[in-house]
Amino acid sequence: MTPNELKTALSTGLLSFPLTDFDAELRFAPKPYAARLEWLMPYGASVLFAAGGMGEFFSLEPGEYADVVKVAAATCGQRTPIVGASGGGTTLAIQYAQATERSGAAGILLMPHYLTEAGQEGLVAHIEAVCKSVKIGVIVYNRGACKLTAESVAQLAERCPNLIGFKDGLGDIERIVQIRRRLGDRLVYIGGMPTHEIYAQAYQALGVPTYSSAVFNFIPRTAIEFYKAYAKGDSATVNRLLDEFFLPYIEIRNQGAGYAVSIVKAGAALVGHGAGSVRPPLSDLKPQQREQLKLLIDRLGAQ
Repeated sequence: MTPNELKTALSTGLLSFPLTDFDAELRFAPKPYAARLEWLMPYGASVLFAAGGMGEFFSLEPGEYADVVKVAAATCGQRTPIVGASGGGTTLAIQYAQATERSGAAGILLMPHYLTEAGQEGLVAHIEAVCKSVKIGVIVYNRGACKLTAESVAQLAERCPNLIGFKDGLGDIERIVQIRRRLGDRLVYIGGMPTHEIYAQAYQALGVPTYSSAVFNFIPRTAIEFYKAYAKGDSATVNRLLDEFFLPYIEIRNQGAGYAVSIVKAGAALVGHGAGSVRPPLSDLKPQQREQLKLLIDRLGAQ
């Protein structure tokens, strides 16, 4: 898949980040992970992001990460494009990017470099180096320590033909409008706020029509129902699902730091598709919180 073909796929439907399966010893479990992908693919997400933030990229060592992406690419084949991840300092990020390309993925989500603050010149140099280290498409994730300006994104788009996407996890409306107006259709724009369904309509008005859904991991039918209603302007269905599920859901999610991943793993276990515990420093939901989540899921009916 060429970078432009991936850009088209990213523009045409719901996106999701599958959980990474761990066994009782918190080791990567390839067979359950492949089974998870087989379960999710028929529901119709247009692109799946392997070992991304929801897949606990931050807790995977490089060799283990490559195994996750290889399994995803081998399992999904030509049916659903796979995007891997990259992150950390520039040298390490290039290693991740090249491992992703060798594994057969169609593209890379470039995560923030973590911890150290950086100016725009340094961010541009970092992202440019990663883009130029591979031929597959790259999506930059604007979040955390990576806060790009419109000028920086424009420079990168000019220098890096395989930079195809901009994913936002900051929620800075002024910044999004500046970038969207400056770059136009040169990039695909993806909403990446935690539980982005809450923000979807607001982002759509900013020119960011697609987003990644975490809850697709355990309520895929409802996630697709919400996306279809959102895409066709069915505000009655959107508001009903916000009231019945998403708003109560984020109340549970907000009860613990790092629960954006933990609550999804709990949900997957509750619907019979468990992926094991999260790895430290994240922690699993408490029993009372799991029960609250179960009640919400049960109200939605069979998936």
